[in-house]
Amino acid sequence: MANCPPTRPLGAQISAMLADRGIDTVFGIPGVHNLELYRGLEQSGLHHVLARHEQGAGFMADGYARATGKPGVAFVITGPGLTNIMTPMGQAYSDSVPMLVISSCLDETAATRGQLHQMRDQRAAAETVCDWSQEARTPEAAYALIDRALVEFETLRPRPKHISVPIRRLKDSAGPFPPRQWRVHQRRNDEPDVAAALDLLNKARFPMIIAGGGAQWAGAQLMDLAEGLGAASFTTYAGRGLFYPGLTPLHFGSTLARASSADVLARADVLLAVGTELAEVDLWRNDLGFTGKVIRVDLDSEVLAADPRADVAILGDAQAVLEALFEHLDLCHEPRWSAQEVAVARARWRAQVDTERPGIVPICDVLRDCLPDATVVFSDMTQFAYVAKEVWDMPVPGHWHHPSGFGTLGYALPAAIGGKVGVGDQPVIAVAGDYGFQYTLPELGTAAELDLSLPILLWDNGNLKEIEASMAAAQIAPVAIKAKNPDFSVLADAYGIGYAKPESLATLQDDVRASLQADGPTLIHMTPALTGR
Repeated sequence: MANCPPTRPLGAQISAMLADRGIDTVFGIPGVHNLELYRGLEQSGLHHVLARHEQGAGFMADGYARATGKPGVAFVITGPGLTNIMTPMGQAYSDSVPMLVISSCLDETAATRGQLHQMRDQRAAAETVCDWSQEARTPEAAYALIDRALVEFETLRPRPKHISVPIRRLKDSAGPFPPRQWRVHQRRNDEPDVAAALDLLNKARFPMIIAGGGAQWAGAQLMDLAEGLGAASFTTYAGRGLFYPGLTPLHFGSTLARASSADVLARADVLLAVGTELAEVDLWRNDLGFTGKVIRVDLDSEVLAADPRADVAILGDAQAVLEALFEHLDLCHEPRWSAQEVAVARARWRAQVDTERPGIVPICDVLRDCLPDATVVFSDMTQFAYVAKEVWDMPVPGHWHHPSGFGTLGYALPAAIGGKVGVGDQPVIAVAGDYGFQYTLPELGTAAELDLSLPILLWDNGNLKEIEASMAAAQIAPVAIKAKNPDFSVLADAYGIGYAKPESLATLQDDVRASLQADGPTLIHMTPALTGR
């Protein structure tokens, strides 16, 4: 703030304040209504990424946040700019992603009609897909709301926030924003009360742990506790990587959606569920299959209150709670689960996955083997990702990001762009289906413009295969499941990016390795012909 003028337009002050608070990147699109947010952009030192559509900007902010752990920030215009980004906001809400959307808004709407970008209630519309949506009518309100959002990202369950500022206020002179007064040293309880949970766990004969994305920073604590308890484990899709089969032979994988996982869970007598809602998109069935004692650990009181099965509910940070449990646990519990039965179940479920969606499992295997362990993956709603989430074991947590919950198509490409912008030289890939890819296809221009070394794995099976299968299962004659695809090689050439269409699994590995070293993005066109199925 040393060289900042005492007063300047509020829009410029907002950009400067974001930089002062540690934000280094903003995604968005300038327009006549939000131009003032861009006035101080260069002076503030913020890096701005120009998206081709506000939906792309939102997914980029989401991907940046997931890959870096820092808030993703987006600037959009009044009306359609906001409604375009509401889909990514909904996705970020369901997946607990810290995203701050700052939009312009009209100065008044009650007495005037026919204004550019007019909505009846812009603030209320955004509130349906985020944690909160507020209008800042003064500089002081804007500053306070920005700090409120950033503090809540660090102390509460991270979810998107929206701040709108009237166009005239963005132009008006505003005094300097206040110095940062808050310091969050930790976001966990100092001494969580775990006595009731310990009593159940110490008596358990067949303990089971289910870990979700909310536990991704507590991998070491989970491994220690599982070993001390002799516990078997599952993860949700978002929790993949918290247990790695080579190190934890009692891990059943991210296979809760397998119907017979209910039989496994029925054998457990105590279930410890950490950082997971155990929602529909985790289980894909109504009944978990577990009938014993349930311990829930979560940062969100709403999750705990909504579960009538919980015998013990602990509100707190996963790391702190798990550390307290391990510290006071009666250690050296002899495991009663068998590593052999776990291996047999995993092999059976893997075969089921391969039968249900033929030809994808072998491709997952060769991709996993050729990618560095540090690779960050962003996937779309596509059959390829549905298979991979069950059979592709991640060596570390928090490195595979999928649009769960809200289930938005078009997520992978822009989210991977945002992720790559955030992590720099760390490898990042996108995995998309041929149909969903076209939802946000123009963002190829952004990836090319930034010269991002980004492999884009395009799974092209020629139609909406998952919908076709669902129609057949429902005895509906398949309809509206085929769409004309572009010539993807010509498309890549039009954007000036690399293109490969591997003819075998071996050449697929070669193409992926080469694309990780390329100076720009590479579209890798995969079809079922790779495995002949």
